[in-house]
Amino acid sequence: MIVVNTETIPGYTIREVKGLVQGNTIRAKHLGRDVAAGLKNLVGGELSGYTELLIESRRQALERMLAQAEQLGANAVVNVRFTTSAITQGAAELYAYGTAVVTEQES
Repeated sequence: MIVVNTETIPGYTIREVKGLVQGNTIRAKHLGRDVAAGLKNLVGGELSGYTELLIESRRQALERMLAQAEQLGANAVVNVRFTTSAITQGAAELYAYGTAVVTEQES
C-alpha cells in the first residue's frame, strides 16, 4: 500500500476516493521512563525512553489506519497526518489519519 503525506502520488491517478481512514493509540508513561527522563533533564540530551514510546505509538496508529483502508478496498492513503493530544495526566493519544483511495499507475 502506498502511503504519502501529499494530496497526489506522482505517476499515479486517483480513480476512486474511499473516504477518511484513521488509527489511534493511547499510551501512558511508564514510571521507569519517568525516573530516567527526570535524571536526563538534569544533564540534558535525548529522552530515548520517550522517543521509543512515540515511535511504537506512531507505528501502531499507522497500522490501524492502513487496516481500515484495506477493509475499504483502497490501495493507497494520501494526505496522511499525525496528531497528538493529552488524555489525562501521564497519558497521550497519537492519532493518524488520511484519505483512502484507489490509484492506478499512469502509462
